[in-house]
Amino acid sequence: MTVSETTEAHTGEALRPHAEDAFADELKALAAADDRPRPERWRLSPWAVALYLLGGTLPDGTVITPKYVGPRRLVEVAVTTLATDRALLLLGVPGTAKTWVSEHLAAAVSGDSTLLVQGTAGTPEEAVRYGWNYAQLLANGPSRDALVPSPLMRAMSQGMTARIEELTRIPADVQDSLITILSEKTLPLPELGQEVQAVRGFNVIATANDRDRGVNELSSALRRRFNTVVLPLPATPEAEVDIVSRRVDQVGRSLDLPAAPDGLAEIRRVVTVFRELRDGVTTDGRTKLKSPSGTLSTAEAISVVTNGLALAAHFGDGVLRPGDVAAGILGAVVRDPAADRVIWQEYLETVVRERDGWKDFYRACREASA
Repeated sequence: MTVSETTEAHTGEALRPHAEDAFADELKALAAADDRPRPERWRLSPWAVALYLLGGTLPDGTVITPKYVGPRRLVEVAVTTLATDRALLLLGVPGTAKTWVSEHLAAAVSGDSTLLVQGTAGTPEEAVRYGWNYAQLLANGPSRDALVPSPLMRAMSQGMTARIEELTRIPADVQDSLITILSEKTLPLPELGQEVQAVRGFNVIATANDRDRGVNELSSALRRRFNTVVLPLPATPEAEVDIVSRRVDQVGRSLDLPAAPDGLAEIRRVVTVFRELRDGVTTDGRTKLKSPSGTLSTAEAISVVTNGLALAAHFGDGVLRPGDVAAGILGAVVRDPAADRVIWQEYLETVVRERDGWKDFYRACREASA
């Protein structure tokens, strides 16, 4: 069996398929129904890309599931940016679906979301520009054959969308290597006396975390090369419950976890706890609360519920109950063992204990906190 055949055989077994694989049927249906103008080398028109992210129904009855629940205008601005020569920066607090939106945008525009640079404190310049196959370099000297292209270099030469995750985690000197790429649309190869020029269709989607301000701030020169779209937290409890429910269902199916009957009640409870502690006030606005040090994001709520679903499936009766999510909530809230534990205990005693219908949840949280 060849490498390509092996890859194809294991696509259905992937723990987390790439967006273009997981939603291949939707993308195919959109492409077939899409009769609007498409920018050079785009798989779909901007209108179809937005529909793919926001969800809807095609004329033939095909249902496109929402990938992002949020303001339509933000998605439209993001998609339009990619159709211009400006790069896109998705900015927001942790858990606002920046990576998720980035991946699905790349999948819909280019059909490939894997041209990715993962930003960390140790990301080298080679990850952004190019590296070398040192065996060939030593044997034959600098040549195109010895050069190892970065994801950005490949995207430039193929007219595709490259992704940069956690841009502000990357050291400032490495960040600045993007300036020529984004402004001149070219990547110099001084060792060869050549350059790689971006072909039409090339663009970059970067994500950055609000909590990383002051770590490696973007220079004004680099920030000007991006059009920034700020992704907010879900505006309403109902929207956040919908997001958590959809993602938990998707993750649960990929892990072969049985659907939890009546799980919506616990999802609502987790979302309520997270929103109240995050906002510093109860839902009815009557009680001010202290907020813990953690972000208590939608992504963390998804993780808590998914873990609870696994507990219910493997060590319970399959029904998602307060005891299945209590430990996960405790772990999400109490990041600082000293300060956060006091905030959590105060919330339990002043809010949860007095709330109608929450007695079982209160007892489960007390047991988890013991």
